[in-house]
Amino acid sequence: MATLKAEKIGYIPKGRPVNSEFQLMLRAFIRDPLAILSFIIILIFLLSAIFAPLLTQYPQQGLGEPNIAEKFLPPSRAHPLGTEYMGRDVLARILYGGRSSLSIGFLVVIIAVLIGVPLGAISGYYGGWIGNLIMRITDIFLAFPALLLAIAIAAALGPSFVNAMIAVAFTWWPWYARLIHSQTLSVKERYFIEAARSTGISDFSIIIQHILPNVMTPVLVQATMDIGSAILTGAAISFIGLGIQPPAPDWGEMISTGRIYFIERPWFAGSAGAAIFLVALSFNLLGDAFRDAADPRTRRFSA
Repeated sequence: MATLKAEKIGYIPKGRPVNSEFQLMLRAFIRDPLAILSFIIILIFLLSAIFAPLLTQYPQQGLGEPNIAEKFLPPSRAHPLGTEYMGRDVLARILYGGRSSLSIGFLVVIIAVLIGVPLGAISGYYGGWIGNLIMRITDIFLAFPALLLAIAIAAALGPSFVNAMIAVAFTWWPWYARLIHSQTLSVKERYFIEAARSTGISDFSIIIQHILPNVMTPVLVQATMDIGSAILTGAAISFIGLGIQPPAPDWGEMISTGRIYFIERPWFAGSAGAAIFLVALSFNLLGDAFRDAADPRTRRFSA
């Protein structure tokens, strides 16, 4: 009788299972056409970079082998995006260049999250001199423009893919430390954290099992949008010659070289620029979709 009365009142909707938070987010995400389009574009670029040898007839040119006899050919059936100043197929260079450009985007964000999230959680949970020390170090990094600091670090370390990745990641982690610090300050005052402390479990277990799972949604949103920004920053470093070095392919390096010939032969730099634009925009739109799906106020209208 109690169950029937509850169903009448509406506490237990008959025939409708209770949806989890993840299911509600996924439903809102799937119903967003821009989110699906962005995901498809990113997936296409990822698969194209992974299977680059299967998608081009000129894999060696994609890796840097010159072909001077065919330099500056316009787009055609044999070369859909034309050739560049060394006669290499531009499409092959775009496909292989996606490996370095996308890698630096993902790796920078992963490294920044691995550094920033623990530091932010520790500073927010313990506070005191530990929290102040971590936050003041964070503020020092945030006081410098991220791009300029990354360029300075890359110049000091020397031009290479690894050094460019380290330089960008070194300037990216403070944002996550600051984000998790504020989230942890809010979560640690809730009743379930007090209940966990009362059971006698360690602070480390509380942070790992109770705090981090409740503060990672903003990190997921921020990380998704930051991948596009990290790709742009990595391309900027390669553009000025401090990133991956020729003849290895990279979108930033392709724009740097192709800008000289852009007026008469725009397909070289234009193709690399379009690739960066599409990928960065898609990650930003995907991050916006994650943010809207994670927010119950906006999800109520889209789900």
